[in-house]
Amino acid sequence: MSGGRTLLSYEDIPERFNLATYFVDRHLEEGRGSRVALYVDDRKHTYAEVARATNRIGNVLQALEVRADERVLLALSDGLDFVAAWYGTLKIGAVVAETYTFLQPKDYAYYLNYTRAGVVIVDETTRAKVAAIADECPHLRYRVVAGEVSPAGLAPGEVALAEISQAVADELDAADTSKDDIALWKFTTGSTGAPKAAVHCHHDPLISFASYAKAVIGYCESDIVMPVPKLFFGYARDATVLFTFGVGAAGVIFPERSTPDVLFELIRRHRPTILVQVPTMMNAMANSRDAEEQDLSSIRLVISSGEALPVEVHERWLRTFGVEVLEGIGSSEAYHIYISNRPGEARPGSVGKVVPGYRARIVGPDGTEAAAGEEGELWVSGESTGLLYWADHQRTKRTFFGDDIRTGDVFVRDTDGYFWYRGRADELLKVGGIFVAPLEIEACLREHPDVSDCAVVGYEASGLQLPRAYVVASGDPSAELADLLKQFVRARLSPHKYPRDVQFVDELPKTPSGKINRRALSPPPATDRAR
Repeated sequence: MSGGRTLLSYEDIPERFNLATYFVDRHLEEGRGSRVALYVDDRKHTYAEVARATNRIGNVLQALEVRADERVLLALSDGLDFVAAWYGTLKIGAVVAETYTFLQPKDYAYYLNYTRAGVVIVDETTRAKVAAIADECPHLRYRVVAGEVSPAGLAPGEVALAEISQAVADELDAADTSKDDIALWKFTTGSTGAPKAAVHCHHDPLISFASYAKAVIGYCESDIVMPVPKLFFGYARDATVLFTFGVGAAGVIFPERSTPDVLFELIRRHRPTILVQVPTMMNAMANSRDAEEQDLSSIRLVISSGEALPVEVHERWLRTFGVEVLEGIGSSEAYHIYISNRPGEARPGSVGKVVPGYRARIVGPDGTEAAAGEEGELWVSGESTGLLYWADHQRTKRTFFGDDIRTGDVFVRDTDGYFWYRGRADELLKVGGIFVAPLEIEACLREHPDVSDCAVVGYEASGLQLPRAYVVASGDPSAELADLLKQFVRARLSPHKYPRDVQFVDELPKTPSGKINRRALSPPPATDRAR
């Protein structure tokens, strides 16, 4: 599977299989140890270096008595330690989970108690916050501190990764895991409640790599892949340090928060060929003052997922940078992307066609499959789907429905097989007895030149559900602009769909993965400037 677009099936994977062996060790066995695997700041790390770092962290975890099937939680910034810890955990047969580095102490307490991790690996961004709640986590034995840290400054329960790594070997035999052994937890984004983990086996990432990265995107060993989201977000991690490792390509990773200026500088420095994007940052980059001056000619395509890509943002990106965008949709439950546009065949506004190896159907309210052009809930099946939500029996039964995942997303499929997103089923508004998709109103508002970004949610007035728009204005907000926006939508959509209330905000709240946090928009914050 080192070239071409070979599609792998579950039956093709050997019974005894370890992810780290395939995605890391295989390159040394096949003579690619000297190839660059990671660009981190100004450093290049070869596959041989990544393998040694992986082995050392695996040995560290074993020295700390991490057992097979035990969870290890990563609370690390993006860098070599993150990648090596992720693969090192898998290599010893333990289960890896990861979390964002800019959370509050109570959030780390939740993740640690939910995973029951005996070991958490932290760095300077998370060390103090995790230490503050360590006593609240009865299963936690060790806090492994990555980066430069003085052994004399270690608190009880802390060990220095650099120090203990010097005492272990840089060779490690992989655990004799099965392709059906549990390998990792992929967390939902938590936009509709506390994050839950979809549990995945060792074979799931390999299936996704072959079906999506190879067969659809066409990853090859000359690619350099750079993510906008951080690696804790499985969409970005897989695209940057899993799919790349599948073909012997390289990933660009960086600890800083993503901003247009940071991304433009990294593109200039590393000349990536694939950019892993989210719509919010595409919008910000295209709206940058010096966007027209940026050279993105090294990028052969952009992958967009995480939330719906508005047509207006897609088209503005194309006008500004001229780089093809392949929007797709995936989920933690299905492991990665299962519907995607193809190179040379992308249709703005659509998430594309079904990825090979997956089945997607639209199911109507009566449980039957909807015809082309009819709305319904998207159900997906494939060999990379998770086993369950950990410790959530009722939600598991609602979502993992036989061979299918009930996504909760409302879609329409056209006669050419392209899928068109209409919103979340639980976000649809019933206005005047008719269901309204907030996404449709948002798309209309974004066409107005004075709207930089927006989100639409429902609110109640006199017992009725009505649309409310939160708008980031490109100029000064005013009561007059609010009225203009209402009329703008009313003139272009069915009259009942226009927002009855417009709230101007400086920015829209986002989840750590970059999605609009709609739960934070209702009720409106007291600081919002209502018009």
